[in-house]
Amino acid sequence: MQWAARIEDLRKDYVLKSETVHALRGVSFDVPRGDYVAIMGPSGSGKSTLLNLLGCLDRPTSGRLLLGDDDVAQLDDDSLSHIRASRIGFIFQSYNLIPQLTVLENIEVPLYYQGRITRDDKRRCEELATMVGLGDRLQHRPAQLSGGQQQRVAIARSLINDPYFLLADEATGNLDTVTTEEILSIFERLNQEGRTIIMVTHEDEVAAVAKRTIRLRDGHIQSDERQR
Repeated sequence: MQWAARIEDLRKDYVLKSETVHALRGVSFDVPRGDYVAIMGPSGSGKSTLLNLLGCLDRPTSGRLLLGDDDVAQLDDDSLSHIRASRIGFIFQSYNLIPQLTVLENIEVPLYYQGRITRDDKRRCEELATMVGLGDRLQHRPAQLSGGQQQRVAIARSLINDPYFLLADEATGNLDTVTTEEILSIFERLNQEGRTIIMVTHEDEVAAVAKRTIRLRDGHIQSDERQR
């Protein structure tokens, strides 16, 4: 398999009272393994809808969304939950760490959904914490960390199940300029190591570090360009 995700004529409609809103109107694109894609668009462009579909948080009205050999549009809720836990690494703007847990325990969280945490798993969590520069913060809790450090925990957590791709939702939106550059540097290093990244952002400066930018408008792909 040479691609992490394949989207074919994806459509999503919402019925609001007597009105039907066409959030996505036949979107198609592939994300090859190792790609680094920035998805952009104004409010109402379909960006958030596409994010929810890529994250298996919603189902399309029609079309296909392939992760591996699975058309996730056809799967039941239990199967979608399994895919979210095992094939997609989520990185959110608000970090979504559990305040009562340590850095190491927060990185371990996705493993609980797999029903296992082995000694090798714990070693892997420590390695990921070290990889993002938090090897000396393993027993700290989120309140003891800066925003940038919390996002580093989220990045490490997103990698623990070796996902098909990382889905970053405005991952630098709450960070200052210097910390944003540090987080983007980690993304760039991960991509150079072969990780596939799909990043939703409204900032041109952030999108510029990606290999490719897809711009949405009114539920359509307005442009899909590779960076020079």
